[in-house]
Amino acid sequence: MTILTRTPLTAAIHDLSGFGRCSLTIVLPVLSAMGVQCCPMPTACLSTHTGGFDGNTFLDLTDALSGAMDHYRRLNLPFDAVYTGFMGSARQMALSADFLRWARTGGALSIVDPVMGDNGRLYRTYTPEMCAGMAALSAEADVIIPNRTEAALLLNVPYDHLDQSEAALRQTAEALSLDGRRSVVLTGVSLTPGQTGAACFDRDTAAVTFVQTDFVGRAFHGTGDLFASVLTGALLQGDPLPRAAQRAAKFVRDCAARTAAEDLPPREGVDFEPLLGRLTGERREP
Repeated sequence: MTILTRTPLTAAIHDLSGFGRCSLTIVLPVLSAMGVQCCPMPTACLSTHTGGFDGNTFLDLTDALSGAMDHYRRLNLPFDAVYTGFMGSARQMALSADFLRWARTGGALSIVDPVMGDNGRLYRTYTPEMCAGMAALSAEADVIIPNRTEAALLLNVPYDHLDQSEAALRQTAEALSLDGRRSVVLTGVSLTPGQTGAACFDRDTAAVTFVQTDFVGRAFHGTGDLFASVLTGALLQGDPLPRAAQRAAKFVRDCAARTAAEDLPPREGVDFEPLLGRLTGERREP
C-alpha cells in the first residue's frame, strides 16, 4: 500500500506583475510543477514589471499583506517554507521578518531572495531604509539567494571590490553566512569565460561548492526569480543545497537558450512555460 505524504506548503511573499515573466507569475507555476502547494502573499500588484516597460500601474498591498499574515497565524497554517522576494517598503520587510519568525516556530524553512539591485546598481525604488530593512529580513533566513550586487549591499562593501576569483567568491559566500548560521547561494558567478552559475555555502556541511552552466549570451528579466523558485522547490523535495542549485542553474540555462533561439524581447522574460514538464518529471514521488 502506498502511503501518501502531505504536499509541502509554501508561503510566497512576492509582487504580482501581470505581464513580463517574473515574481509570482514564475513562482506559482514552478512550485506547482515541482509538487509544492504555493500560498501567494502579494506585496504589490503591477501591470508589468518595471524593467523595460514605462507607465506601469502599481498597487501597494501592504495593508492586505498584513491582514493575510494575521489570518494565517490565526489559522495556524502548517507552512513548510516561507519564500520572499521583491518588497515595496521597509514596512513590508518588517512584517515579513516577523512572519518568518512565527513560521519558524512550526519548523518552516525560511528562504529570502534579497531583491535590491543588479549589475552593480541599486533599483530606483530602493532607499537606504529599505536596504537596512532587507538586511534585517535576510538575517532571519535559513537560505539567502543574493546576486553579486545584493551581496555587496548586504556586506556593505563596494560592488567593484567583489572580484570573481574562486578564493574571493568562497570568502564572500562565507562572509554572507553570518558565521555559518545560514546557507548562501550567491548567483551571477562566473569562474571561466562563457560560464555562469553560483557559489553555494551549505551551513549543514560548512562547505563552499560551485555550480556552473553555459551562458547563452543574452540577459533576460526574471531569471533570478526562476532560479530561486526552482531552488526552493528542489530544497522542499529534499535535495541538498548544491544539487538544488545545479538543477536551478540548468533549468534557467535551458529556458534562456530557448528564449534566445526564439529571439524574444528580453523584457518579456524567459519562455519557461513549455519546459515546466521537465520539473514535473523530476518530482520525487512518495
